[in-house]
Amino acid sequence: MSNNKVFDIVVIGSGPGGYVAAIRAAQLKQKVLVIEKSELGGICLNWGCIPTKALLRSSEILTYFRKANDYGVNNKNFSFSIENMVNRSRQISKKLSSGIEYLFKKHSIQVLKGEASIKTPNTIKVRMNNKDELINAKNIIIATGAKPKIPSFLNGKEDYIWNYKNAMLPKQLPKRLGIIGSGAIGIEFASFYNDLGSEVSVFEMQDRICPNEDHDISVTLEKILTKKGIKFFKDSTVEDVTKRKNIQLISNNKAFLFDKVLIAIGVEGNTVNLGLENTLVKVKNKQIITYDFGVTDEKNIYAIGDVAGLPWLAHKASHEGIKCVEYITKLNTNSKISSQIIPSCIYSNPQVASIGMTEHKAKSLNKEIKVGKFPLSANGKALALGESEGFIKTLFDVKTGEILGAHMIGPEVTELINTFSLAMKLEATEADIMSTVFPHPTLSEAIHESTLDAYNEAIHI
Repeated sequence: MSNNKVFDIVVIGSGPGGYVAAIRAAQLKQKVLVIEKSELGGICLNWGCIPTKALLRSSEILTYFRKANDYGVNNKNFSFSIENMVNRSRQISKKLSSGIEYLFKKHSIQVLKGEASIKTPNTIKVRMNNKDELINAKNIIIATGAKPKIPSFLNGKEDYIWNYKNAMLPKQLPKRLGIIGSGAIGIEFASFYNDLGSEVSVFEMQDRICPNEDHDISVTLEKILTKKGIKFFKDSTVEDVTKRKNIQLISNNKAFLFDKVLIAIGVEGNTVNLGLENTLVKVKNKQIITYDFGVTDEKNIYAIGDVAGLPWLAHKASHEGIKCVEYITKLNTNSKISSQIIPSCIYSNPQVASIGMTEHKAKSLNKEIKVGKFPLSANGKALALGESEGFIKTLFDVKTGEILGAHMIGPEVTELINTFSLAMKLEATEADIMSTVFPHPTLSEAIHESTLDAYNEAIHI
């Protein structure tokens, strides 16, 4: 690649933020280069969102087999292979990574495999195969993602402490698994390994699991997962993890023994060795400080996705990438992303999905609200599926009917939450949902009934 070639946009990182930004930039006739030090698709596609969902699907199928007699199906003589489950998840990731490579070729997007370091606001050094290459860029989009956050007392213990990557490539099933953290990653792996037969214990510093979710969701999810055999230790401070014959975890001065321990307390932005000290870009708590459209304090450098802070969600990164590119090209300098209409999903069994304010948040803002709640035990489709635990909860502003939030727990609720994403984007009110015809029998009818319940008009409860 010629050192004299100037790119309109250089994207550092090819995760869901980076590769989407690159494709949108190419659609807008920009000359685009993507710099990626590992696999195309980033952590999400290769080691996060996609392979974990493939593994969770395998454990879900296994659960169906175990319950087959409940559906009138003979379930004798079935077994599973953790190796085959892992291989299936890896093949799915490989297929999607190859798909990104195809899309880049289709849009004439150039790719450099190597580590990027910004030398000046318009110059990037790329280290590859022990050689350096200089790239000139009119604009730079940093989309380097994030890595697992590791407490200082666990430093140097990576050989026996799992992160999400290790947990996706088990050579054998741990009999006893300890998980530190009960956010989305911790709960998903807890659900997966519990379904496969591991004895799972989850340690959470706060007084409830999934502390970012609505209180009713947290309480219900804990009850369901506890009934499945997962143990939860809340208000729990993990002081140390050591290894002798077994792995010993010390929490609140009590010792627990495990075969594996997974750390899942969050992530921190990949900002190290990026050369940000050569720019005006500011970093706080290992996250790049950004403003609207991914703008940083360096006029031609932008940051999107996990490296730019909460929420750490792939779909948020993708939309930020699109908005950032459209801002750079002056196609759109007005439409911003509202954090209130970004849905969040946990793909455990049962699933959890939410958007907007929790009930506690709405009340803390002194909003006058109406709350509706419809149990899936009163939904015909949920009963037919044999998965009737859970509910849909909706929050509305009393004065305007504005949808303030929605919180769901149950089967396939991650596929239902987009109803509220669209409704909130279009500024729909309770009247719009009430007057909408929902197909029967479907889980989506619970959305309708929950809204009716907020106004004391529910039909089926």
